[in-house]
Amino acid sequence: MKLSADYVRYDDEKLIRLIAQSQEEALVQLYDRYNRLVFSLALAIVNDRATAEEITLDVFMRVWQKADTYRADQAKVSTWLTHIARHHAIDVLRRRSVRLDEFAVHWEDLLAGAESSEQDPQESAELSLRRERVHTALTLLPDDKRQALVLAYFGGYTQHQIAEILKQPLGTIKTRLRLAMQKLRDFFRNEEEMKDKSVAPQSTYNIKKEEQ
Repeated sequence: MKLSADYVRYDDEKLIRLIAQSQEEALVQLYDRYNRLVFSLALAIVNDRATAEEITLDVFMRVWQKADTYRADQAKVSTWLTHIARHHAIDVLRRRSVRLDEFAVHWEDLLAGAESSEQDPQESAELSLRRERVHTALTLLPDDKRQALVLAYFGGYTQHQIAEILKQPLGTIKTRLRLAMQKLRDFFRNEEEMKDKSVAPQSTYNIKKEEQ
């Protein structure tokens, strides 16, 4: 379907209002903006591309049916979509009786989620840089800590569920998550310190030039 220029220019909230009025073009535009994000999140949880594609279609079908329930004062549209996607993906796993320890969360796919087409090039570049930093930080974690962290923050699982998935005592999972978060904080702190050190000499040079 070829969209009119008006729909392409509308912001997310306007599109949701139009979807609530059963305007199909608005749903198509919202799908174009966010289908990759929803798909990446679904894939990260179910680890199956065909299932993730089904979930993505189901999510936008739910948007079509429940657009009038969206509340802009409670969440951005993108947050609302990912909330629907995450809960639906977990429901699919449970309905199909898939053992949670038989799938892996592909956080690389999640981190590669699409930016909204509304973002300008600078915003897209900044998001790409942030994803790259998070990706780098996660690769530095030991496998056991990275797995627990990804299940918690990208998979949406509780500490008790993670303990069941990984077949580890709850206390062990709590320790892994705490250490993983500490390592990430240390990584970003060290990165900021290195950035400051790299900037300092140039700043000093500029001051000296101005004094001459």
